Amino acid sequence: MRAIVLAGNGDASMLQVADVPKPEPAAGQLLVQVQAVGVNPIDYKLRQTGAFGFSTGSILGFDCAGVVEAVGPGVREFKRGDAVFYSPDFSGPGAYAEYHCVSADIVAFKPKCVDFIEAAAIPLAGMTAWDSIMDRGALRLGETVLIHGASGGVGSIALQLAHAAGAYVFATASPANMGLVRSLGADYVIDRTKEDFAQVIRSHAPRRSADLVFDAFGAELVSRSMPLVRPLGRIVTIVNPSGDLAVGYRKNISLHYVFLQRRRSTLEELSHLLTRRLLKPVISHVLPLEQAAEGHRMLEAGGGFGKIVLKVTHAA
Repeated sequence: MRAIVLAGNGDASMLQVADVPKPEPAAGQLLVQVQAVGVNPIDYKLRQTGAFGFSTGSILGFDCAGVVEAVGPGVREFKRGDAVFYSPDFSGPGAYAEYHCVSADIVAFKPKCVDFIEAAAIPLAGMTAWDSIMDRGALRLGETVLIHGASGGVGSIALQLAHAAGAYVFATASPANMGLVRSLGADYVIDRTKEDFAQVIRSHAPRRSADLVFDAFGAELVSRSMPLVRPLGRIVTIVNPSGDLAVGYRKNISLHYVFLQRRRSTLEELSHLLTRRLLKPVISHVLPLEQAAEGHRMLEAGGGFGKIVLKVTHAA
């Protein structure tokens, strides 16, 4: 089968098209004919660093949508022909390939309301956003939330979850993406290149503070946001924060670090929102699988929005 294989660790040129053996599903696994796979920042970070053992010969790709080709021993929930979506874990090959084997426990049925391209834009970013906003962030109706990096893959879903939950949403974005962020449900869009988000919150938030801050951008945004969070408020980050975090201690602020937990139940929650049109995938580019390296370059360049998805074409 065709796959995108690492020739080594380094720049995007390390992603090479290769023919590799078609995998066979083990007990508890599905063999999925991949239709589309999302590109995420973790992909290029693993390509660059070799973390988790991803080095020469490895296959990346941690968002997948496709059709069940075969089931391994012990699988009862799925059958050949089922349309599914999921996020492969880091214990085996990723899904930049025509076929992929995955534990059935982390797979969910693809919602009928989205196609394979759209479905592939959801799992990793969607589950990360759900954990950040709904589980660890414990967002409640009527609360005020500030979302940093609201136009990205995770941020755009976090914004929609917060809006659907009935929160008052402030969101930062670059000028090029402010219209998109507003269309996704932000009550107040902050131009991160010109406006002081702290001043905006103090001037326009209902209680002049935030109940929850979510950081999908990085740098010192967590430390700079702490003065804006009410006592006993929450901050959730998916990147390592920097700067002085001492004010959080004095205000009894809860700081949560979120690293994706793969659960079928979370995919099912996201499916309900997709079906009710309370959540929509945000996709900037669709490329053929063979252009995975170009997808990496585009993502690394920054300044984009939503997700890049690779389409897998199968021979008739």
